[in-house]
Amino acid sequence: MKKKYLGIVAMLAAVMLVFAACGSDSSSSDKANGSTKGDKEVSGSLTAVGSTALQPLVEAASKEFTNTNPKAQINVQGGGSGTGLTQVQQGAVEIGNSDVFAEEKDGVDASKLVDHRVAVVGMAPVVNKDVGVKNITKQQLIDIFTGKTTNWKDVGGKDEKITIINRAEGSGTRATFEKWGLDGKTPVKAQEQDSSGTVRKIVSETPGAISYLAFSYIDASVVGLSLDGVEPTEEKVATNDWKIWSYEHMYTNGEPKGLTKTFLKYMTSDEVQNNIVPQLGYQSIKSMKVERDASGKLTDVK
Repeated sequence: MKKKYLGIVAMLAAVMLVFAACGSDSSSSDKANGSTKGDKEVSGSLTAVGSTALQPLVEAASKEFTNTNPKAQINVQGGGSGTGLTQVQQGAVEIGNSDVFAEEKDGVDASKLVDHRVAVVGMAPVVNKDVGVKNITKQQLIDIFTGKTTNWKDVGGKDEKITIINRAEGSGTRATFEKWGLDGKTPVKAQEQDSSGTVRKIVSETPGAISYLAFSYIDASVVGLSLDGVEPTEEKVATNDWKIWSYEHMYTNGEPKGLTKTFLKYMTSDEVQNNIVPQLGYQSIKSMKVERDASGKLTDVK
C-alpha cells in the first residue's frame, strides 16, 4: 500500500512539472514577442502627448494594453508634435509623440531624448471632391501653397477659387508636408487648424479647399491627390517613390523604465504592428524597404 501511494505521488508531481513547464514557455513566448499577456504585475500610469496624426494609433494600442493590464493607466493627448517634444523634454510627460525627428525642432535638445519609432505614416494633399482634379505636378502643388496659383482652372480643374487650409505652427504633419511636399517652401498665410479631423471636415465642406492629411485620416469625404502620376499609397511610401511620409516617433527623456518601457515594447510587438497598425491606416515599421534619417539620407533596409 505504501509503495502504491508513493507511486501516485510521484506521478502527480511529474504532471505538475509538465504543466509548470508549459506555463513558463507561454509566458516567455509572450514576453519575447513584446506581449504583456503573461505579465500580471504591470501597473502605474503614464501620459503620452503630441502628434494628432499618431494619436489614434496610441489610443487604440493603449486600450488593448490596459484591457490586458487593468492596473495600468495610459492617458493619450494631442496638441501637435512640437508640444509633445517640448513637454517630454521638460519632464512633464513620459512620452512625447511626434511626426518629425527631434533634431528638426528648434528649442529641443535631441541628445537628451530617446527615439522609439512605432509606425510610418504617409501624407498627401487632399481637396474638396468638387474641384475636378485628381493629379497635379509637384511644382503645381508648390505654386498653389505659395500663392502663385489661385484658381483650380489653372491646373485642369473647375473655375473655382483655391482655399488653402494649413496645419498650425508646431504641427509635425505640416513640417513633413512642407519639407517633402513643398521642397521647403513657405506657404502663404491661411486658415490654420490644430486637428487632422477638423482639417478633413473643413476640406470636405468647403468648395475649392485644399490641405494635407495623414493617410489614416483620408476617407471618401475628400480626394487624395496624386503627384506627377504617383498615387499616395503605402507601397509607394515603402520604396520612397511617394516621398511625403514620416516615421511616427514616441520619444522619452532618457531610456524608458517601468510601465513606459513595457508599453513601448508593446507598441513594436507583432500584436500591434501586424494588427492595430494596418487596421488604422498606418504602416508597420517592418514594411519599409528604405530607412530615412533626420537629414533625409536614405539607406536600404537589410
